[in-house]
Parts: sequence; C-alpha cells; structure tokens
Amino acid sequence: MTSFASPSAWAWLIQFFVIVVALLAANLVRCNVPLFRRSLLPSALLAGLLILCLKPLSVFSTVVDKQMMEIITYHALGLGFVAMALKNKKLKSATTTMKVVETGAVTASTYILQGLVGLAVTVPLFLWGGKELFYASGLLLPMGYGQGPGQALNFGVTFSGWAEGQGMTFHGSDFGLSIAAMGFIVGSLVGVVYMNILRRKGKLKVKTGQASEEYTLADYESKGEIPHSESIDKMTVQLCLVLLVYGLVFLLMYGVQQVDLGQFGEKTLKPLVWGFNFLWGTLIGVLVRWLIGRLRKSHIMQREYINNHYLDRIAGTCFDVMIVAGTAAIDMGNLRGLWLPLVLVCTLGAVATFWYVLRCCKKLYPDYQYEGFFSMFGMLTGTASNGMILLREIDPRFETPAANNLVLQTIPALAFGFPVLLLMGFAPQSLGNTLITVGIMVAALAIFAGFIFRRRKTTTAGKTKE
Repeated sequence: MTSFASPSAWAWLIQFFVIVVALLAANLVRCNVPLFRRSLLPSALLAGLLILCLKPLSVFSTVVDKQMMEIITYHALGLGFVAMALKNKKLKSATTTMKVVETGAVTASTYILQGLVGLAVTVPLFLWGGKELFYASGLLLPMGYGQGPGQALNFGVTFSGWAEGQGMTFHGSDFGLSIAAMGFIVGSLVGVVYMNILRRKGKLKVKTGQASEEYTLADYESKGEIPHSESIDKMTVQLCLVLLVYGLVFLLMYGVQQVDLGQFGEKTLKPLVWGFNFLWGTLIGVLVRWLIGRLRKSHIMQREYINNHYLDRIAGTCFDVMIVAGTAAIDMGNLRGLWLPLVLVCTLGAVATFWYVLRCCKKLYPDYQYEGFFSMFGMLTGTASNGMILLREIDPRFETPAANNLVLQTIPALAFGFPVLLLMGFAPQSLGNTLITVGIMVAALAIFAGFIFRRRKTTTAGKTKE
C-alpha cells in the first residue's frame, strides 16, 4: 500500500518546490533591484545562483538533490525543444532563405570555434600534468556556451564516463554546467556593456518604443482552432502533444540502444543517442507538425489542435526550469583543481565568440549588423531567449529580420553541426582522437568561414546579390 506520508512520495515535488520558490524570489529581486534589472541577467539564472549560494548550508544541502536536478535539466531541455518544434511558424518580417542558411552557418562555425578554443586550453594543461582535467573537456565550451545547461550536462556526463574508463576522475557535469552558467553571465553583462558603449559613441540609436503590448485574438490562436475549454482544455491538448512526441523520442532512443551497430556504433554513436534527446525531439516534433498539417489539408482533421501561444509558454517554462535546475546541480566541491582551466576556457571563449560573431554580422547584415550581433551573441553564449532579450533592447518591435534569422536558423544549424556533434563521441576516446578532431574542426571552420566571408556579387544598382 502506498504511503503518501513517506518522503519518497514527495521527493520530486520537493525539488520543483525549491525551483519555483527560487524563481519567484529571483524575479522579485530582479524587478526591484536596478543593478540586476539593468544587467539583463535572466531571473532563472539568478534563481539557480541563489540555490547554489545556499547549498553550503547543512539544512539546505539535504533538500537539494543533485541527481534529481540533473534529471530535471535533461528532460526540461528535451521537452522545451519538442514544444518549439511543434509550433506553426509564422513570420512577422521578411527574410531570405540565403540569410537563414548563412545564419545557420554562423551558429555551426561558432560552435566549432568555441570547441577549438576550449581544446587549446585543456589539451596543453592535461599534457602539463592536469591530474583532474580530462583532455577533451574543452569541447564542453560549445555545449555550455552554444547549447546551454542541458547539453553541457548531457556531454559532461558522457565525458565523465570516458574519463573513468581511462582511469581518470573528471566531474564533467559540474564542469559543463559551470561553463553554461558563465555563458549566461557573459552574454548578458558583456552584451549590455557593449550596447552602452555603442550608444555613447552614437553608433546605436536608443529606441524608446516598447514591444507592442496590444494583442489581438490572432496572437493567441489561429482560425479553426479547438475551443479553449470543451471536453478537454486546449492547454491540456498542447501538453499531450508535447508528451506524446517526447514518448516517441524515448522509444526511438531505446530502440537504437537495442540494435547492434558494430564497433563504431557501440563506442561512438550509442553514447550520444541519449544525449541527443533535444535533436530527436526537434525532428519528431517537426514530423508530427507536418503530419497534422497534412491531415488538416485533406480535411481528415477538421480543427486545428496546435496553438503557438501555449506552446511558447510550455517551452519558456521548460527552459526556465532547465536553467534553474542546471545551475543548482553544480557541486562546487567537484571543481577543485579545475578552476584554472574553467576560467581560461570561459574567458578565451567569450573573447573569441565576441570577435567572431561581430565580424560575421558586419559581413552578413550590413543594414542591421548590431541587431544581428546582439541576437546571435546572446544565443551563442546563453540560449535563444537571451538573444531575443538583447535584441528587444534595440529593436523592440522586431522590425529588422534579426529575430526571424534567429528563429529559422535552427534547422540549417542542426544540419551543418550534426557531423561536428558526432565528434563529441569520437574525441574523448583517446588523446589521439582528440588531436584528429582538432584537425577536422580546423578544416570545417575554414570551409564555413569561406562560405560566410565569400565575396558577394553586386548589381548595377549597387545592392548585394544573394
């Protein structure tokens, strides 16, 4: 007989209780303390840092469960990507297919650059006697900066397993999550400081208009949608769709795990399968969205079941929870001996990302280079929402194509970056593999840079021809 008075019956709810209390407290601080409000630091990051600061207290340390926080981070990442993939894409401003592809190339090439910078720190330090440092751990920089806490955790755990198999002790989850937390700080603070510098120099006009707060029914639902509340609530339908897709993700990953893929598959592919929950969620979500669209066009399905507004809210909630739980899962004690590589990786990664993204945006977006830069820099050090927060400061109504570039680049970025992601399973197998990975990444970066910085043809009117 189940005992509801047992602590185990409340274990998961207690973790969520800690998360929501920290979120509410952090949001209160951010709204009322000008310093935090001006910094543009996400409330979710402040909440995670609050838990992290309280964890050394003996009473509080027994409440926060590191393993559960890591599991929450993992699933929140996958569910958030599923919700985003299910959305019907509606654009508010024009952009071109080529610009979307080029933006995806910037994203993928920045991941490669971040990986090279990270390895340029961790490989030499390992060779010079870093006993607690794993040589391939520099590859966690693009996972933490470019992908966020979820992927930093996934690959951090994978790297820990490889290190343990080679007789080393490396706390990859804490190292990766620490990089992700630093990424949010870099994206927000560096972004705000640079924005203010540009404003003082007169290179950036201050736009006092706020994003429109006047919403119409079209912002909440499209024509032919199911009622908000009938035999089943519309929000319940969205949750069911998200969980259905995520259930299919589990079946896919579990099925792949049971298949014999040979030596390469067992050593390289299978360890990555469970870490790619966000990718499978995106692909299956897009497939389900396409299937629903076909059923609607053939009139087999009479009503529209997908609602973008609710899916946005589900994704936003998942990503907020992911950031809080991911930051709270960091164990500062496991970072002893890793502070030097952590600081070097994060600092050099920030400098390289800032310089490279600025150069790319100046080349690709001559008419809105700063809008493009702040949106991309925020995303490539935090998450897409951080990019949108920075962009809103200078383009509150999203009048430039920067916002659409950011949203639509996901698919080409995944296509460009997937072969590179496979290297995440190849590199940690040995130091030799890591050095081979460096060579491959240098070649890939050169190809992407050649595509991004290629010479454009100009028409007789003097405009660039795509």
